[in-house]
Amino acid sequence: MATTIDKQINHLSTLTCSRCGTPYSAFQKQTVSPCCHMPLLVQYLKGIHFPKSELKHREGTMWRYAEMLPVLHPENIVSLGEGFTPILSLKNLSAKYELSTLLLKDEGQNPTGSFKARGLSMAISKAKEHGVEGCIIPTAGNAGVAMAAYCAKAGMRATVVMPRHTPKAFKEECYWYGTEVVLIDGLINDCAAKVKELNQHGELLDVSTLKEPYRLEGKKTMGYEIAEQLSWTLPDVILYPAGGGTGLIGIWKAFKEMQQLGWLDATIKLPRMVAVQAANCQPLIETLAGRQPNAQNYVGKPTIANGLAVPRPLGEAIMLQTIEESGGTAISITDAEMITGLKELGAAEGLFVAPEGAAVWMATRKLLASGLISPDEKILLLNTGSGQKYMDNLSDVYSLE
Repeated sequence: MATTIDKQINHLSTLTCSRCGTPYSAFQKQTVSPCCHMPLLVQYLKGIHFPKSELKHREGTMWRYAEMLPVLHPENIVSLGEGFTPILSLKNLSAKYELSTLLLKDEGQNPTGSFKARGLSMAISKAKEHGVEGCIIPTAGNAGVAMAAYCAKAGMRATVVMPRHTPKAFKEECYWYGTEVVLIDGLINDCAAKVKELNQHGELLDVSTLKEPYRLEGKKTMGYEIAEQLSWTLPDVILYPAGGGTGLIGIWKAFKEMQQLGWLDATIKLPRMVAVQAANCQPLIETLAGRQPNAQNYVGKPTIANGLAVPRPLGEAIMLQTIEESGGTAISITDAEMITGLKELGAAEGLFVAPEGAAVWMATRKLLASGLISPDEKILLLNTGSGQKYMDNLSDVYSLE
């Protein structure tokens, strides 16, 4: 690794409960908060000196921000080169829809083909630092693949529990990494119940979304990269496909940290954060509309955007807080609309994105039509993965002879 990390230059401070703020040690293995059984958030020392000029000659991975990441010792970093994915200018669609600036950050160019590489690289690195010998995860697809790869790199045992209807590509990739794959009927919440059953004696570390503090820290590096790649400016609005919501929360956390570091000019307004969900599984929409107090009993349906099939996200309250603080909103997209978006992004920009990426583009179109986004704003879309893995879901769209 090009970056040196030790206790003197790593600014890790403490962990706090996301609900009540109770502090916990950041130097012991933790899962959810003992007080409220909610996600723990990593905090860093205030008033530290970490000028952004330090980044100039660092490697082009997420580890370039090591001082604001939780791994204490470089020998514990488990990396496959994740991060620093490109931000692409969608000039053809900009011209078609008369938009000032339309950008897309392509997370499909990460190792294992999705943004999940960031979070799982971090989680497995911290698991290694804490002496963990194996991990288990419920997954809609990409997270399981990423955990399998990073556990293989770290020499750890790995168990992945995923829905039986998950596209074949996700299952097969896990097998190639030497991972135990358990298939069940249902969605990711059903997988989580199976994980609890399989791991009732706690032999494996459960790295479910927000059930440990560090996947969030890997995902937040998207926020650091957005600012750096845009020369320390920010978009007016960011559209993010929110299933478990770790990336949405993490990007916002990154912006707040950069403000404290002095990396962002005080006059820069933070972006509005838009959470995009699938119409088949839209717990945030239902809660925001007041049709339910929260998502604890929400029942979702499968969708071609597997990563959005998260009916009961543990981080719901933090996602809602992010939307409110940023002045953003949440919107849902049908599977049919996603297919339209896939075709348009492919034909106009040469991009074969994940259905989740197509969903954020179609959400942009709808919000432009409703006036909630203005054509003269700087718009950034997050494509979270490669479309190649979703071919099973899309096989009926085109019949090729």
